[in-house]
Formats: sequence, C-alpha cells, structure tokens
Amino acid sequence: MHDQPKYIPLRESAFFGDARSARPVVPGTVARGQLHEDALLYTGKANGADATVFPFRVDAPVLARGRERFDIYCAPCHGRTGQGDGMIVRRGYRRPPSFHQDRLRDVAAGHFFDVITNGFGAMPDYAAQITAEDRWAIVAYVRALQLSEHATLADVPAAERGKIQ
Repeated sequence: MHDQPKYIPLRESAFFGDARSARPVVPGTVARGQLHEDALLYTGKANGADATVFPFRVDAPVLARGRERFDIYCAPCHGRTGQGDGMIVRRGYRRPPSFHQDRLRDVAAGHFFDVITNGFGAMPDYAAQITAEDRWAIVAYVRALQLSEHATLADVPAAERGKIQ
C-alpha cells in the first residue's frame, strides 16, 4: 500500500493529453452552496443601485436574529445603540459614525448590506463571517435602532401608548 499509483495535484501526468493530473472544471460548474441566483439577497443591489427593499419579510424573529448578530459583530465598535461608542472605541480605536445621523438614516438599506459585506474605510468586510441572510437581519435591526432613536409618540400604536410612562 505504500507505493500506490496516484497523481499528486498539479503535477505533470503522462496519462492525459494536456499533461495535467488535475482535470479542469467543467464550464458552468457551481460549487455546492455557491449558487447565488438572487442578486438582491447576495449583493444588496437592485438594478445596479443600493436596494431600498429587503429580500424577505422583516418580522420579530428576523429582528431578534439581527440583534443577536449585531451584538456579536457590530456592537464592539458601534455600541449597543449604534452611537459609535463601542468598547474598542473606548480603548483607542477609531470611532465609527453614529447610525443616527441624518446621512445614514437616509441611505438605502442596501448601503448597509454592502458595507457589512465589503467593508468601508476602517471597517473590515464580514462576508466570510456573516451569512447574507444574517447581514440583512443586521440591517433590519439597524433600521429599528434608527427608528427608535427618532420615534415620536405618533409612531406608537394607540393601544400601546398607555404603557409609555
């Protein structure tokens, strides 16, 4: 068993006419788990521009997942409320912008998705760490944070207003 006939990857081979031991990938082959047909879900773009809509319905479980992922990946820099006052900022790292400034409240949701995916400025990309669905959940949670910071009493349903002190 010690001396088995085999080809070592990327070494020369006399068996195939092109002298390669590794066979080329069949055209059109997509690796398992890499078929990203839904452009909105995987790029955050619609017709080449940052998307203004979400690729799925945003409900309580999506927001809960977004909060969980935000607390893990985003809060160390952005803080739990999105003010840009996370723990590593307090320890000397560069302060990210607050999510509550008008410039970021007015951008399309796809902008946040793109920044999480590809990084921007001092922020690294998180495409390898966070799935596309979870990136969208984080964006939904950021939108909820933005809404909560600038909410008025008129935004609260009439039946719930009595609970506010």
